[in-house]
Amino acid sequence: MLICLNGKFVPKEKAVVSVFDHGLLYGDGVFEGIRSYNGRIFKLDEHVDRLYDSAKALTLSIPVSKEKMKAEIILSVKKNKLKDAYIRVVVTRGPGDLGLNPTKCPKAFYFIIAASISLYPAKFYKQGLPVIITSTRRNTPDALSPRVKSLNYLNNILGKLEANNYGVLEAVMLNREGYVAECTADNIFMVSKGVLYTPPTYVGALDGITRAMVVELAAGMSIKVKEVPFTACDLYVAEEVFLTGTAAEIMPIINIDARKIGTGKPGPLTVALLEKYKQITRTEGTEVYS
Repeated sequence: MLICLNGKFVPKEKAVVSVFDHGLLYGDGVFEGIRSYNGRIFKLDEHVDRLYDSAKALTLSIPVSKEKMKAEIILSVKKNKLKDAYIRVVVTRGPGDLGLNPTKCPKAFYFIIAASISLYPAKFYKQGLPVIITSTRRNTPDALSPRVKSLNYLNNILGKLEANNYGVLEAVMLNREGYVAECTADNIFMVSKGVLYTPPTYVGALDGITRAMVVELAAGMSIKVKEVPFTACDLYVAEEVFLTGTAAEIMPIINIDARKIGTGKPGPLTVALLEKYKQITRTEGTEVYS
């Protein structure tokens, strides 16, 4: 495996980060997870735009242009001879001293990993996934904007640890007011009385790229979509619930806190959206091997 390290491709054994890097010391950095399907990188422009927006919000200057970053992402997939891949792009504040001050880091550092990922076993896409609602509350948007995909994921990890303790693969996170925000690694949707609901970003949800695509797909199917706050109780009584994310794609949820959702099987809208999503991801995107 070859890793793009500040523009140079090196074997993974030599892809190292300084112990003085503030991305390691303080989680000071941003990242993107991107997918390629059948030799096409899906939503490359949108992911790179969000990466640079996240960095700008942290006054983190990425040392290469967007076009160069895109070229190196494509080359990372190509050099590793991949067609279906998960690509992780990380930008850190770079090496500094042991203090917190980011101005002590003269230049940002970045790397690109193109590999594979299987977030959930294939069987769950057919039979659905059980989840819990974690007691760990989502960081408040006024403390850390959910629009910034930062390297500081401790809040999410605490929720994931609780999911592990209950023997499930994912957990729903509420915000301080008790509204559903998102999951530890995914956005969340529910269907109630034929309307598709997802939490607005101001309650603590990431403005997910897959999330936006699902909203677009639903509109094309004449399904009404509402971005409004809702509670755990709304999820319990929903007709359908599903998760979305670049790695997860669209994952049906059939049980929350031991409460059966709908019929206890993936719902018809979830199944239809997943099928449309698969069709699009396998036919659209930036060509790697053109």
